Amino acid sequence: MNNSASPRLVVSGLIASLLLSGCAVTPNPIKREDLRQIVREDMRSASQNMIAASEPITMYEAIARAFKYNLEHRSRLWEQTLAMGQLDASRFDMLPRMLADLGYNSRDRDSGTWSPDAAGNPGNTRAPVSSDRTHSTIDLGLSWSVLDFGLSYYGAQQNADRVLIAAERRRKVLHTLIQNVRTSFWRAASAEKLAREVLETINLAEQALTDSRKLSASRGKAPVDALRYQRILLESLRTLETIEREMAAARIELAHLLNLPPNSDFKLAEPTGAMAQPYPLKLPIERMEEMALEHNADLRENAYNARIAATETRKALLKLFPNLSFSATNKYDTNSFLVSNSWNEAALRMSWNVMNLISGPSQMDAAKTAVKVAESRRMTMQMAVLTQLHLGVRQYDTAVRLYERSDAIWSVDDGLLEFSRHGVAAETQGQQSLIAARTAAILSLVRRYQALASVHEAASKLEATLGIDPQIGSLDDISLPDLTRMIEKSLGQWPGEPVAANPADAPLLVSVPAQTGMAADAPAPDQTAQAPAGGATLGAPASENLSLKLSQSGL
Repeated sequence: MNNSASPRLVVSGLIASLLLSGCAVTPNPIKREDLRQIVREDMRSASQNMIAASEPITMYEAIARAFKYNLEHRSRLWEQTLAMGQLDASRFDMLPRMLADLGYNSRDRDSGTWSPDAAGNPGNTRAPVSSDRTHSTIDLGLSWSVLDFGLSYYGAQQNADRVLIAAERRRKVLHTLIQNVRTSFWRAASAEKLAREVLETINLAEQALTDSRKLSASRGKAPVDALRYQRILLESLRTLETIEREMAAARIELAHLLNLPPNSDFKLAEPTGAMAQPYPLKLPIERMEEMALEHNADLRENAYNARIAATETRKALLKLFPNLSFSATNKYDTNSFLVSNSWNEAALRMSWNVMNLISGPSQMDAAKTAVKVAESRRMTMQMAVLTQLHLGVRQYDTAVRLYERSDAIWSVDDGLLEFSRHGVAAETQGQQSLIAARTAAILSLVRRYQALASVHEAASKLEATLGIDPQIGSLDDISLPDLTRMIEKSLGQWPGEPVAANPADAPLLVSVPAQTGMAADAPAPDQTAQAPAGGATLGAPASENLSLKLSQSGL
């Protein structure tokens, strides 16, 4: 067999093996044991470094826990970190490229050439050898392209804008977290406060229903009266059981936001004092419009997208120009037939893709159209934000009025419950009246808490539209107690000064109620801060309050 055929067979065999191995790839489902291991690791990672909720959780701590432990917020943090990493990587694209090349060459026959003389005579038919059969090469070079530098520069600018977009998206997650935690907190607080009362009333109603059925079976009461009595009890039971289900769901939702197990046995600590009195907004709507247009997260994201689209037009224009490139390379070759085994090379080249002149106008038109689309979306978002602002103001005012009405209804039902208790004690009323009064009082109190949650929800939506959020640093470097104090300072600090000229430093005060009864020492409306000329504040109690003093986070 010819020796020259052996390497060819080896190469052919390798290629065939690679092709066959590539065709042999089949779907490989995750095994049940592997999936269980993945779930265990994810659960352990999700709860890593979490502080157990051994003490009652305040609303400030609940927001702090959501900031540190909520999984969706963690995902946004990683997206922001990824965008920053891509920006750092794109900066290196502007630097010259340094290439190192190591090669190994082998052939089964000698390399030799012969050529005829100028007259076409064959000359010497014995070709001299010009290269070793086996030799290695080493190249170390530096190259730099002006066109690549320009494209990389504009690409880095776009990645810098994407970092800011990731920061705005994280701000939106923070707004959503604050809104959801505040709303769920009060729903869960009602569940914690009323759970025992609801259970006792259900047991009382079931016992009364059992007694009524026994009495009806013994003909001790008219059948029609007994059925009417039982229907009233069943209606009360249905209402109470519906309330019980809703309260159980509220605790599960809050546990999810705080990244706690759904069956966690945590306690809540309601704020007390003057925070129980909600106040109407005092900031002029014109001032709110300015703040929203300057600091709304959606608007800022659309502005960055428009800037990315504008940069894309510069990249398209840059591709129309010729490319100038420079390279310098140090080469080394072990070929023994060379006069010099090492040498330096330098080159200066200019290249021009002429086809870009044909496709360039189309690319420029497409880039300009993308800019128009981004600008149109930005203008559309501006109008949408202004609409959200006006709707948010109306929704907050409506929520405050509904809360006041719910509180008044609860006060009446609570008074009726007291009369029913005295009537049962004096044996002038029966258990039916007491059960109905307790059910009505519980339902009124639940609706009061729901109205309270609506006030928080409306306030949070308004704050998100205005684009204000707590100013905090790196969550990894802040302990949970310190973060709780920072949020309490941001949410609960009473500003004794009017709104600053810079919206980034302007405190937004939205007082929201927190207690099951109106505080007896709640200040009168004339105790709210009055804005001097040139500024305004949102009304709030002059002592304790639950407010939003949220500064625009620096990017």
